[in-house]
Amino acid sequence: MDHTTRARISLIAAHLAHSEHSQLQNEGVLERIDCRSKGGASGFKVAVLGASGGIGQPLSMLMKMNPLVSVLHLYDVVNTPGVTADISHMDTTAVVRGFVGKEQLEAALVGMDLVIIPAGIPRKPGMTRDDLFKINAGIVRTLCEGVAKCCPNAIVNIISNPVNSTVPIAAEVFKRGGVYNPKRLMGVTALDVVRANTFVAEVVGVDPKEIDVPVVGGHAGITILPLLSQVNPSFSFTKEEIEYLTNRIQNGGTEVVEAKAGTGSATLSMAFAAAKFADACLHGLRGDAGVVQCAFVASEVTELPFFASKVRLGRAGIEEVYPLGPLSAYERSGLEKLKKELLASIDKGISSVRQ
Repeated sequence: MDHTTRARISLIAAHLAHSEHSQLQNEGVLERIDCRSKGGASGFKVAVLGASGGIGQPLSMLMKMNPLVSVLHLYDVVNTPGVTADISHMDTTAVVRGFVGKEQLEAALVGMDLVIIPAGIPRKPGMTRDDLFKINAGIVRTLCEGVAKCCPNAIVNIISNPVNSTVPIAAEVFKRGGVYNPKRLMGVTALDVVRANTFVAEVVGVDPKEIDVPVVGGHAGITILPLLSQVNPSFSFTKEEIEYLTNRIQNGGTEVVEAKAGTGSATLSMAFAAAKFADACLHGLRGDAGVVQCAFVASEVTELPFFASKVRLGRAGIEEVYPLGPLSAYERSGLEKLKKELLASIDKGISSVRQ
């Protein structure tokens, strides 16, 4: 085999397998250790942790479609090679690499610009978001320890429920690792906004793309507070409409769990919302102006240490956290009602790490 042929095969091998153990064997026969994709446009490096799950798979597909992504790392404890092979066949430019098992977590995280964490078990009928805590808290803690070690400057999007507790857990893990940057840690509450936009659009009879509903507070039940008085463009709602919309937005997750009748929770709509939010983060990293989203973040907007509200995203991550603005009497009442429950969830997350 001449030098030119060997060089060409070596180049192909670099695309076929990311592992440093990948090698040429038996006179140029390639060992396919990992699933792969050829490509490599300029852009950002993104990791999805929990890529084989109900949210992770469609989310990974949507991130492969994003032109701002140049490298996409897919990690899970099982089934990642198959998911990676499947997604890698999509004719978009992002290079896809799969990682499976705890021993490959660090390799999945090195050099990432954005880490998205949907890992964990889904909510099942009769299960509260608090029930999820016992399992998902440990998963998030382990994954964030990997982030702290391998890509401490990455923006981290937490999807794993209960977000009201898992974001504080992530913050405590990063503090322990000496790498905590509140500007780069965000709980993804975008699904609450997506639902709010959809449900409001149904009531007023317009395209949901034309609606922007701020949703503040937290990401569970009554901690979800849509600010219908601040809908853009402005609409007038009756008392009955406000109560209907608020309740439906707050219970949107339960609506899906019950409709799926034991087969799962919100996965497709969550993946859609998470991909929209991740795209906003990437546009912010690129330096685009006016990138504003709602997210659950470290906050001084209220007396609570974490709170979901509008934030402006940029190269630093969160560059500005916006105040709540004027609230209606109904919203002020809802704000006071949610604080106790939200604080309890935050404290539970913090305590789980500090114990």
